[in-house]
Amino acid sequence: MTVTLTDIAPPSTTDLLTGVLLGPEFRREHGFWQRLISTEPFRRPAGGTPEERLALAYERLRVLNRALDSGARLAADPRALAALHAWLGPVDPALTTVAGIHYNLFLGSLLDHDSVGSRDLSDYLTMRRIGTFLCTEVAHGNNAAAMETTATYDRERDGFVLHTPNAGAQKFMPNTSPAGGAKSGLVAARLVADGADHGVRLFLVPLTDDAEALPGVRVRLLPARMGSPVDHCLTSFDHLFVARDALLGSGEEGDAEGMFRTEPGDRRRRFLTSIGRVTPGRIAMSACAAGSARATLAVAVRYGGHRLISGSRGAPPVPVNAHRTHHGPLASAMATVFAMTLLYRRAQERWEACADGEGRAEAGTLVDVAKAWITWRARDVIVESRERCGAQALLENNGMTELVTGVEGAITAEGDNIALYTKAAADMLFAADPGGAGTPAPYTGDLADPRFLGTLLASVQEIWFARARERVLSATDADALGRWNAASGPALRGVEAYAYRQAAAAYAEARVALPEGAAKDRLGELERLFAVEWLARNSGDLLAAGRLSGDQVEALAGDAEDLIAAVAAHAPQLADSFALPEALLADWPIAGPGYADAYDDPEGPWNTGAAEAR
Repeated sequence: MTVTLTDIAPPSTTDLLTGVLLGPEFRREHGFWQRLISTEPFRRPAGGTPEERLALAYERLRVLNRALDSGARLAADPRALAALHAWLGPVDPALTTVAGIHYNLFLGSLLDHDSVGSRDLSDYLTMRRIGTFLCTEVAHGNNAAAMETTATYDRERDGFVLHTPNAGAQKFMPNTSPAGGAKSGLVAARLVADGADHGVRLFLVPLTDDAEALPGVRVRLLPARMGSPVDHCLTSFDHLFVARDALLGSGEEGDAEGMFRTEPGDRRRRFLTSIGRVTPGRIAMSACAAGSARATLAVAVRYGGHRLISGSRGAPPVPVNAHRTHHGPLASAMATVFAMTLLYRRAQERWEACADGEGRAEAGTLVDVAKAWITWRARDVIVESRERCGAQALLENNGMTELVTGVEGAITAEGDNIALYTKAAADMLFAADPGGAGTPAPYTGDLADPRFLGTLLASVQEIWFARARERVLSATDADALGRWNAASGPALRGVEAYAYRQAAAAYAEARVALPEGAAKDRLGELERLFAVEWLARNSGDLLAAGRLSGDQVEALAGDAEDLIAAVAAHAPQLADSFALPEALLADWPIAGPGYADAYDDPEGPWNTGAAEAR
């Protein structure tokens, strides 16, 4: 049979929106993970102790590894790592944590530092040993460059002695217990040779066998962390000797006599190189947070359509979603979730495009800000979605509670959000055009024109950075910290405005790429709602700066209400565009119309006939 172009159905509105969210190659990039989480090993278990759930996470990690054609290929592909986090996050946050550590921080760092292939990775690729990453110390979180764990070169044995000198230098929160099997870790330690400090490097260190920590390694479980169980530990070293090749990149470090040399600036450069996998990790955290927010929002939209409440004055029952008080927050959340997903992809693409070094710093700033903004917004969406589903969403079997707590980990992982915002604010504060804000908005424009909304978003960013500059310049008598404290409040608001502007720009690019039709209309409504609600929050500043008129400020509230109604009318279709597998949604009772069946009692009188007998 001959198939002509006219026989091929055009993509549906839902498919087009899925392509907007997940990219034009979403089936290739995401199909494997969608299929994987639909299989039996990833079905939601009934109950279980924290220890049983942790064991399940490691069992699933091995199932995942067997399903891969190459663990090394996954570790070398940041897009695949991000997709892993986006799809596994809603299923099992503990699994997502240990998988991200093993494939990105551990295997990825090994590949980055030993690209010549001289190191045997077979134990880690087959999961005979699971990898972990030990950087943060109790007393040195975001200030990791000040870490105190040492690796002192022993010239006679041509190796290094790892040592933890005090309680504050204990490695904090790596998954280093024997749970899940034997483990090895990449340990960040300060290389000391002949009394000289050569900066922080990574060392490959066996940590445990299947039952206990190895000699010279001390591992103690931390108190239980809220949310999904992971074997977070305190880990220390007591004069542990490791061979010369434990140092990553050891083939390039030192001469035949073991002389190590450090030029000016080398210590910071080498430290940043050692933790280079943190940037792909931040992209992955963004993907994970966005994926978890999409899942909880989809469940809330479905539940709101199934949950019926009494109509007024004897009218038939109506879905709770029929009420503005219920669907309004979900419509706003829908606009935010699309923005989060589009921003994460924008940051990822910018970072990939700057692989040769051109524009790398700016792309890194976007990655950092996106991670912070997306994980914060994910918390807002997840908490709102949980609340819209009432008490049933507090039960573990309905899948939301561990995502509420899981997103807190993402907010802190790979760099605390406030620290990321602070660094970006310091970088942008005196830039000629901070974050590419562009020219200020014209004094007149149409609020229905996305281009005018874009210029207003840039104006919000410019307003806050201008205030920050004024404050730092007026604090001339203060010390450096005092000047920064004077400016940091408005500067952080400027970074927040930068994140909103970047998300709006990602919306605009996606909308322009769509063909005329329903999908473009739906995305345009989401784009305008996202921008209008943010501008309404800043309308006083825009009015004072002459960027908006009084009538336009008044109109913003009405525009937001109209757009909420438009988005809410299509919320089920928008949720379907998230492409969540039905097998995943079936694990969460409140996602289906028969959610009450999950609470049925076979011995209840309605089933036994006892009520009729009386």
